[in-house]
Amino acid sequence: MNYYLGIDIGTSGTKVLLIDETGLPVATATHEYPLSTPRPLWAEQEPADWWAAVVAGVQDVLRTSKVASAAIGGIGLSGQMHGSVFLDADNQVIRPALLWCDQRTQAQCDWLTAEVGIDNLVEYISNPVLTGFTAPKIIWLRENEPDAYRRVAKVLLPKDYIRLKLTGEFATEVSDASGTALFDVRNRRWSREVLAAAKIPYEWMADCAESAEVTASVSSAAAALTGLTAGTPVVGGGGDQAAGAVGAGVVETGIVSSTIGTSGVVFAYADAPATDPKLRIHTFCHAVPGKWHVMGVHLSSGGSLRWLRDTLYAGESYDAINREAASSPVGSEGLIFLPYLTGERTPYPDPYARGSFFGLTLRHARGHFARSVMEGVSYSLRDSFEIFKELGVEIGQVRASGGGAKSPLWRQINADVMRAEHVTLSIDEGPALGVALLAAVGTGVYATVADACRAAIRVTDRVAPQSKNADVYDKFYPVYRGLYPALKESFRAVSRAVGEE
Repeated sequence: MNYYLGIDIGTSGTKVLLIDETGLPVATATHEYPLSTPRPLWAEQEPADWWAAVVAGVQDVLRTSKVASAAIGGIGLSGQMHGSVFLDADNQVIRPALLWCDQRTQAQCDWLTAEVGIDNLVEYISNPVLTGFTAPKIIWLRENEPDAYRRVAKVLLPKDYIRLKLTGEFATEVSDASGTALFDVRNRRWSREVLAAAKIPYEWMADCAESAEVTASVSSAAAALTGLTAGTPVVGGGGDQAAGAVGAGVVETGIVSSTIGTSGVVFAYADAPATDPKLRIHTFCHAVPGKWHVMGVHLSSGGSLRWLRDTLYAGESYDAINREAASSPVGSEGLIFLPYLTGERTPYPDPYARGSFFGLTLRHARGHFARSVMEGVSYSLRDSFEIFKELGVEIGQVRASGGGAKSPLWRQINADVMRAEHVTLSIDEGPALGVALLAAVGTGVYATVADACRAAIRVTDRVAPQSKNADVYDKFYPVYRGLYPALKESFRAVSRAVGEE
């Protein structure tokens, strides 16, 4: 039997997953690393930490599984999207990588948007230019660290830096490249028009493949470090969201995923690029060859609950939060939470947005706050569902994943807020599973990505919406929707007052 390795370069740590050819997990290892915030709104990491975590994780998996490295038929790579790894002519990292959650580049976004024009952005890249994306980070480096910028020879996304370390080759793939604001999503190639407008050399971009396509093989040097066999194929892989969608079987029309991790993502498969003319959601290439997806991203979903745990529930568990939230009434007696703790992306691309509680009264206790955080995150996810409906995207079954899906209460709240059945799956290994399956497809075990997903993934639990609860949420959701427009200028004023702008 052959085995397949999935490697996911996350924000808090790297996960290495070994599966057999039926998709069954055999061994897994996770190694964490720090995130640096040298200034408000900044977020950086050392690419060397990612590589060290990969080496340790692969060694762990090989040791605990006792699978011979020669039996590994292929490797898939996934990772946090949008990050910028700046390399010099000797392939050395020039400075720490700027991450997806870094918000320092609003001025550069505004400049590039004006330079290209909104209508042209829709035509050229099918997406807005946002602070988390790669293009404005490159422009920021040019304007703020010119000595470093003069040394740049290549710009890689996080997982593709690991590909370079693992294989010695520069390559990327269509799903991750879609999140750079430099990629022609409709035609699945780099946008020479936007690169030219941004004054970014085309030669800095890595060659771009489809996600299941073999891009390179493990080098002798990497094999000596990791214990892998030199020559093992490495497929394109995917950005974490597209890879996670493969890992959840969101590879056919009507299946939607709703993921609550640190951020929250609503993701739907599309046979053709469905571009939002208002650019509120993302239209990216899928990890399924020749297909696309639409996606809404919410920056502080599970992160909001973690903040609650670390403040109001310091020293207590998520189980305690769930118990108190479950004892509070549906709708939290009018307490509404805006989950904008790190700014927001969908449907409000605003790095200055702030988290807020609205409707607080003397009746509200700690459990109300817990439930209102869960409900506020669910309202933010519903924003994306509403846009999907406008675009005619079919929504049938919603597959729940991420840490938030482990809470039966939160799954029920999501089902009620969205008025849609939410299911959980037999395997919840996320992007690492998705890219391991892509490796199995790319090396010929499965003919298609859908075939691989059908073989590996099964529904194990279903949560139907409760109409009585949904009726309550339908009353509060319009109030929630009205709060951001009412507070937008106040958010900006607060940012100025604390010196973030």
